[in-house]
Amino acid sequence: MRVGYGSAELPVPNGTPMGGYIDRPGPSTGTLDPLRVSAVTWSDGERRFALAVADVICVNTDLAEYARQAVNLDEHAPRTTNQGTSATRPTRQDEPARRTADQDKPATWPMGQDEPAGRTAGESKPASTITPQDEHARRTAQDEPASATTARGGHAGRPAEVGDVEPVCELWLAASHTHAGPETGCVPGGGVTPGPWLERVSGAVRAAVHRAVDSERAADGTAHRGELLGVGADRSRPNAARTVPLDVVAVWGDSGLAGVVVVLPVHPTVLPASNLLVSADLAGAVRRALRARLGDGVWAVVATGAAGNVSTRFTRLGQDAAELDRLGGLVADRCVELLAQPGERAWTGTDQIRTVRARRDLRRAQTDADHGSLAADYATATATGDPVAARLARSRLEGVRARALGTPPFTDTIPVDVSVARVGSLGLVGLPGEPFLEVAERITNGLGPIAVLGYVNGYPGYLPTAEAYQRSDYEVLVSAVAPGSAETLADTARQLLEEA
Repeated sequence: MRVGYGSAELPVPNGTPMGGYIDRPGPSTGTLDPLRVSAVTWSDGERRFALAVADVICVNTDLAEYARQAVNLDEHAPRTTNQGTSATRPTRQDEPARRTADQDKPATWPMGQDEPAGRTAGESKPASTITPQDEHARRTAQDEPASATTARGGHAGRPAEVGDVEPVCELWLAASHTHAGPETGCVPGGGVTPGPWLERVSGAVRAAVHRAVDSERAADGTAHRGELLGVGADRSRPNAARTVPLDVVAVWGDSGLAGVVVVLPVHPTVLPASNLLVSADLAGAVRRALRARLGDGVWAVVATGAAGNVSTRFTRLGQDAAELDRLGGLVADRCVELLAQPGERAWTGTDQIRTVRARRDLRRAQTDADHGSLAADYATATATGDPVAARLARSRLEGVRARALGTPPFTDTIPVDVSVARVGSLGLVGLPGEPFLEVAERITNGLGPIAVLGYVNGYPGYLPTAEAYQRSDYEVLVSAVAPGSAETLADTARQLLEEA
């Protein structure tokens, strides 16, 4: 088995509409830390599987298909098919978008030396004079491993041209679900990706995946799982345990640990709705913290798991850059602890890759919410002075408002894909939208090393458990799918895992 890693920056111009919050006060005004597309590829000599994670709020089906085609742009590429929404195939005339994505500093494995990040080592400014630009430069340097010294088809100190590498066969595109990035058409039931971001994201995905292919080296893998304390919890249950499962897939090369894929089932919503600075939020903070702990030569991909009902609402001590660093450090420390323990065998050199996707049509929800009653509940909660009760009541109102922004129900069903990959003994499940944590638990129970990712290859919206529909929580009020939809997807994934 050969494994590779690559990344590409995803620049966001000032004045860009931001996604994630319905009451955002305005467009972006700057960048706290850069957004990226991170990609890891596995190849067994006959098949190749690529996982790309983009720092965006969601991936609609049109973007997933467009990115899949962009990765296979070369005429000699094998053509992949998808039963979902089709998109216009990129052509050579689409190269300007690709070049824009390729202009940022590349990152492939193995790693070279860091480039300067705006200031000479050791040089500092007084805290009172540090600007958002200074913070951006610092976080850019912390977030991304150093560039490759040599890449196949290139020269020392220069990456290979994207056209020099062979295309991949199967691509999953996942959203980190940051709420501090561009709006990419994130509405209940799924939407259309705004034109500029269809081009920009797919161009960055193409660059990142091809850089990963260019850096592939022989590697083994181990899977590590444990509990993570103090970072995420059920955001509608104030008394819920502050514990979530954490998955770490370790990639081991000839010189030791080469990289990690972390699956974190926690909403990356540390920064508030009032924030107007672009940020990868919690996913970016974890990447920076892992790099600080594991070293510049170890890459990290951080994917968001089944986080539909899990966030930092009851665990965060603030909503600023310092709190991002604190929570990111907690996750990274736990990853280091898990890596120090024996993991389960994931794959070795002779293992094979198997991938499969299955289409399911989810019934649309028929939830009728009493807006007047919810507004009265919010007024009562606010009057009591209980901030937790007021926040939960406000979220229910926001759910009703957000539901109204969803796509009109032209059909009775919403088509979605369930994706499964077997990399040796490791099972990876890609679910669309925002599945509840219990949905992942329904899949993984008793099936060996398995990691469940959310926000993959489509966005039907929230996927609550059937039991959750008995309550008027935000996730149920905003959901576009009927009760039982999440269980349908979980059972499909489990069946595919057993057959793969």
